[in-house]
Amino acid sequence: MKILHVFRTPVGGLFRHVRDLARGQAALGHEVGMICDSTTGGNAASELLGHVAPFCSLGIERIEISRLPGLGDFSAVTATRRQAQKLGVDIIHGHGAKGGLYGRLGARSLGVPSVYTPHGGSLHYRWLAFPGFVFMVTEWLLARIGSGLIFVCAFEQRSFAKKIGIGGKPNTVVHNGLWPEEFQAVKPDADAADVLYVGDMRYIKGVDVLLKALALVRRKRALTACLVGDGPEIEAFKKLAETLGLGTSVAFPGRLPTAQALKRGRLLVLPSRAESFPYVVLEAVAGRVPLIASDVGGIAEILPEKNLCPPDNPDALARHIEMALAIPVVLAQDAKTLSESARVAFDAETMARNVTDFYQRLLAHKENRS
Repeated sequence: MKILHVFRTPVGGLFRHVRDLARGQAALGHEVGMICDSTTGGNAASELLGHVAPFCSLGIERIEISRLPGLGDFSAVTATRRQAQKLGVDIIHGHGAKGGLYGRLGARSLGVPSVYTPHGGSLHYRWLAFPGFVFMVTEWLLARIGSGLIFVCAFEQRSFAKKIGIGGKPNTVVHNGLWPEEFQAVKPDADAADVLYVGDMRYIKGVDVLLKALALVRRKRALTACLVGDGPEIEAFKKLAETLGLGTSVAFPGRLPTAQALKRGRLLVLPSRAESFPYVVLEAVAGRVPLIASDVGGIAEILPEKNLCPPDNPDALARHIEMALAIPVVLAQDAKTLSESARVAFDAETMARNVTDFYQRLLAHKENRS
């Protein structure tokens, strides 16, 4: 089978998902290609794409893809169609809002099946706000022409059904997974901070909520924190840390590889206002890193209730952090138990096989209709 994955940004969790699919599908004997943005990610994106290139026998095509809707989308759809036709692909899998747009329109014009995985994306927007209205209307229209839907968690499936509608389209849930070699205990650095954050520096990730919670905890005890990541609001968060009197107790080292980042702290805190099924949670669980996360998106499909905290609530988050820092031995044992169960529940080889099986069902349905 010839498979073409279409997505925008060649960095982050969405790309990690596509990379793992490519690796798993290539191992199953399929030919894989990719189309992604040429303007984001810089050297980091080029390096990551270099790592995935051995799994992409159909090559990696980079075109200009803007984050927001624009006139450039017309040429990008044409480029996607042209590349898919050139490669003679059997199926196109679009990831995220832009990948779903290009993939489904390109597939329809070629008469090949298409699959769409939202990865949260446009589902975080509201119908009544721009550009949310544009994204939602586009999603509603495209849902009528796509062949099938794969969701990375049950929460995403429910959200899509409520906001967009699934209708009678074939759909399934396939959780993200990790490779066996990733299930190794992470040893914190000798100078690891008490609290760690790993992710984008954006409002939706709740970094401001974490900073306010840290300020509350510091009223009762000494505390250090390391906030790993980069993004459009990092300077605003640095200023907020200063305003809250956190000063040198909070470090902002910038973006680091996840394996390296997880060594920078003893308790990982993910205070997101919205998520889909974040890889960093899986990676922390695999590494036996104690963690607290907001009860949003599909996180509750990974973590037990005691690891979850209400979103957008600095007071509640502060209480969770205080409690966690007071029982490090218990947290370490809980993290070990959780990692052992996740090894079975979230396996990358199984993920790739289940996604590919779904493709084959769509192809069989197409053949039966023709």
